[in-house]
Amino acid sequence: MTKKKLLIIEDEPSVAKQLKWSLGQAFDISVAADAKKARQLLTSGSYPVATLDLGLPPSPDTPDEGIKLLEEMGTLAPHTKVVVITGNSEQETAVKTVALGAVDFCAKPIDLKVLEIILNRTFNIYTLEAANRQLCKQINQDGSLCGIIGISPIMNKVFSLIKKVSETDYPVLITGESGTGKEMVAHAIHTLSARSQKPFIIINCGAIPENLLESELFGHEKGAFTGAVARKTGKFELADSGTVFLDEIGELPMPMQVKILRFLQEGTIERIGGNKVLSLDVRIIAATNADLKKAIGRGDFREDLYFRMNVLPVNLPLLKERPEDIMVLAQHFLRSETQSLKAGRISFSPGAIAALSAHDWPGNVRELQNRICRALSIFSDKIITRENLGLGTCQLDPAAESFSTLQEARNQAEQRCVRQALMLTGNNISQAAKLLKISRPTLHDLLKKHDIKS
Repeated sequence: MTKKKLLIIEDEPSVAKQLKWSLGQAFDISVAADAKKARQLLTSGSYPVATLDLGLPPSPDTPDEGIKLLEEMGTLAPHTKVVVITGNSEQETAVKTVALGAVDFCAKPIDLKVLEIILNRTFNIYTLEAANRQLCKQINQDGSLCGIIGISPIMNKVFSLIKKVSETDYPVLITGESGTGKEMVAHAIHTLSARSQKPFIIINCGAIPENLLESELFGHEKGAFTGAVARKTGKFELADSGTVFLDEIGELPMPMQVKILRFLQEGTIERIGGNKVLSLDVRIIAATNADLKKAIGRGDFREDLYFRMNVLPVNLPLLKERPEDIMVLAQHFLRSETQSLKAGRISFSPGAIAALSAHDWPGNVRELQNRICRALSIFSDKIITRENLGLGTCQLDPAAESFSTLQEARNQAEQRCVRQALMLTGNNISQAAKLLKISRPTLHDLLKKHDIKS
């Protein structure tokens, strides 16, 4: 496993040598004996955490040089977390350094055990902040989060919830109909969490035969049953320090529900045929398209397991509940598949766009992707038609739009034209404005007027 990089800024060779020797097993350590060397190393951006002795040359008897370096950290290495090393008589100065941005301080003479605890805590803070930065980077103008596409208000709420959930280690229960993207959400939560560099193990609870399920999840010892010719490490053990995703948890048989509940309560497992209790650090994310409350009423699912799992619920909307996303997703899948096939530039016909927008999407996002893949196998002339997509004729129902005043009619017409232009251009503001023959500022005004999210 790669060690975490730690920078020790210390001018006393004996102290630096002691710290490097005692902390070297836990961290990959570099040493800077003065502010100049520290600046060179910090600007590389390679060090999540640094320790800083305030007494640095040319004024080792005062904290001035160390404080000056700390004040420059926002420019030199804005994400690096600093732990200040200070003398017992300098408590007031140490408190001042925290106000300047230091995460913590450790007094001399250094208690190495205390320092290691402080450093581990500081690395955890860095990891959480890095996850948040990654989130901000991934939620960008194209409306995506870890590969999940959406510009609708309801998906923005889902993105916000994923961010909050990823900052904790509590169990998560993702609900939603088939094809809504439950596995992608589970993966996003793991990717944005402090466990992102650890294993993400997927277990489809409905795909593993019941007689093999316990062995798959918790492993077995050699000779535990006929055919157990060697020890098997279970998926939970493989996921130690990471995340287990229990897909279709509603399909778990009752005996396994009891064992999962025990793990959630105690954090321990036992291999089949073993007598050793193994303590594991595994976060559980579960998903289901079933109504677990009804399953509890039928006696098919344990109520106590439901409440243990449902600490952080994430419910995914149907595709028809997020109409703003339909053409954004369609254009995304079309681009992705045509790039994979090296098929050149392909577009949807106006009839295909109308049919995509009007379809009810009972299979949700998965159905949309499958229809586009199917269409790419039978299209011609670089155009995908509604027939290629297997969708019927789209006819607008005049009765679907009603109004009582001319102003209402104008508003409805404006909304319809703006939404259609956004769909035709894949939500590109500049192209949509050109299509409507209006300026970008005018389009932005219309978006704001009609509360249309771009």
